[in-house]
Amino acid sequence: MSEIVTFSKEGRIGIITVNNPPVNALSQAVRAGIKSGIAQGIEDQGVDAMVIICAGRTFIAGADIREFGKPPMEPHLPDVCKFIEDSLKPVIAAIHGTALGGGLEIALSSHFRIAVATARVGLPEVKLGLLPGAGGTQRLPRVAGVQAALEMITSGTPVAAPKAKNMGILDEIVEGDLKQAALAWAQKAVEQKLPLRRVSTLTAKVDSPTVFEDFAKANARKFRGFIAPYKCIEAVKIATELPFDQGMKKEREIFTELQASDQSKAQRHVFFAEREVVRIPGLPDDQPTREIKSVAVLGAGTMGGGIAMCFTNAGIPVKLLDMKQEFLDKGLAIIKKNYANTVAKGRLKQEVMDKRMSLIEPTLSYEDLKDADLIIEAVFEEMGIKKEVFGKLDSICKPGAILASNTSYLNIDEIAAATGRPQDVMGMHFFSPANVMRLLENVRGAKTSPEVYATAMKVGKAIGKVPVLVGVCDGFVGNRMLAKRTRECGFMMEEGALPWQIDKVIYDFGFPMGPYAMGDMAGLDVGWRNRKAKFDSLTEREKKNTILDKICEMGRYGQKTGSGFYKYDEKRNATPDPMIEELILNHSKEVGIERRAITDQEIVERAIYSMINEGAKILEEGIAARPLDIDAVWLYGYGFPVYLGGPMFYADTVGLKKVYEAIVKYRDMIGAEYWTPSPLLEKLAKEGKGFYSK
Repeated sequence: MSEIVTFSKEGRIGIITVNNPPVNALSQAVRAGIKSGIAQGIEDQGVDAMVIICAGRTFIAGADIREFGKPPMEPHLPDVCKFIEDSLKPVIAAIHGTALGGGLEIALSSHFRIAVATARVGLPEVKLGLLPGAGGTQRLPRVAGVQAALEMITSGTPVAAPKAKNMGILDEIVEGDLKQAALAWAQKAVEQKLPLRRVSTLTAKVDSPTVFEDFAKANARKFRGFIAPYKCIEAVKIATELPFDQGMKKEREIFTELQASDQSKAQRHVFFAEREVVRIPGLPDDQPTREIKSVAVLGAGTMGGGIAMCFTNAGIPVKLLDMKQEFLDKGLAIIKKNYANTVAKGRLKQEVMDKRMSLIEPTLSYEDLKDADLIIEAVFEEMGIKKEVFGKLDSICKPGAILASNTSYLNIDEIAAATGRPQDVMGMHFFSPANVMRLLENVRGAKTSPEVYATAMKVGKAIGKVPVLVGVCDGFVGNRMLAKRTRECGFMMEEGALPWQIDKVIYDFGFPMGPYAMGDMAGLDVGWRNRKAKFDSLTEREKKNTILDKICEMGRYGQKTGSGFYKYDEKRNATPDPMIEELILNHSKEVGIERRAITDQEIVERAIYSMINEGAKILEEGIAARPLDIDAVWLYGYGFPVYLGGPMFYADTVGLKKVYEAIVKYRDMIGAEYWTPSPLLEKLAKEGKGFYSK
């Protein structure tokens, strides 16, 4: 035994207490301690039953992430679980907080399971590209049924204790002191000589021979591109076909296969990246920050309203400013509608909605913003307007207030120069819809103080975002890289591809939508306006690529006008439009480009590798501090497939040598103006390293 796991007795009941803060993760020491505690209880003639309970705020909440990627150490979890289940003395798992992953597998190996009403249980391994590898796929369908097991294991979503009891996972929901309830349960098991319910001896029955096929089909869209959910289905099916011991062997084989897969490596990378991205290189963990008790948002449009919701969701009051009452009324109505829809779906209580709406104070006066701790402008994307707004804020807002712009590409340093406090100015780029999208691209200017951007990172985390700190350049990280993809897709349209081919390839790669379907949904006029604003900075070939101009000049702005690159029916279902195909073919003739067949592979390489190359340049320039910052931007802001880990991780998976050679090929084919390899990428490729090489 150890200090992490202790064994004690109350009367004739042995108590095995896990105390491994913060979440009682199943480290080697915890596994060994639990096994040792069970052994001690078995051997002690003065012990009739045992309770497994945890100190702190939770039951065992999963594996120890510090052991990820390291050789497994004995005792292995499946062996610990078997040892618990094989005990001839009753073992009761007493659950509070969460029992996740290996924590639930420990509980399922116990003979009885009780929990407080607020507890949750789940098997989240699929989110790491894995499956439960200590009997989760074999025990859960035996105790909860095949359908419930499939839903829990393939989603990775925990269920609340009352639901878990209804499913058969828990024996009882208890009130009052959990330890005392567990001792009472143990005493009852002894006195009433309750049969030890070993889950491994139960049968996992199927109601329909096609249940697994039907489940896979029903969830095909959700599982698209992922391997692990289908492997989870396979493992649960095995539980219905093979004896428990053989099923355990098969489960372990599948687990080992998944663990070695590129997808699992990518998903584990994402897991760690999301936790690491909030830590700012060069700043101490105790970096002072400013207290943010009140927020002001300028602009009650789609973005401003969404940003306001982010803060009210976190219980932070917001002053919402616009220039006209009708704009405020419209913005508040949209916010209210968004909340009402969530209430209607049962995901939010009416009283919570009412509380959040009460936190929003609409105003037409800048004077009402004077006491706000953080002010975020979400006005029209035009530098002159932004500078005017920040000049007003500078004269009104209190000293120490953080002045932030939601700009998606404008120069933060130029905006800050319109104030007398550039140290308090930064970018806080939310992604649309702001109340849904998880990315927050925090942009530090040349003079932004560490205290200010550290505060922005802290605030981002507090409102449920994945905050990423980046530097100042046109488009910052996400939109700067996106511009390269947009350029190449536009060129490929001229050279021989059609929008629907490009969209299909990008969708099949793993993105939620292709670039042209996405443009139609967002509104082509938005991209058109940006193109016109940046026209003077475009290359000659880019200026001559007028396909978007021609489509927008026809009044085809996408879904909102019923046509864009595609034409849409009343339900906004998209259909390729022969008129657009003809327009593109005629354009190619006009600019003197002979069209050719463009392969799907070329589309992937030119769309994705152009982004990777730009990402390498962003690292060289220090716009992003680490490759994981770039990956986080693209994962949480642009829908880069999680199972590929982000563009920089994906580049390492492909191999930088291969990426570099492709870039050189396109440089020779298209021109160095567009395809000059990043010196960093070239260096790493020639050294046989990757962006994440140590």
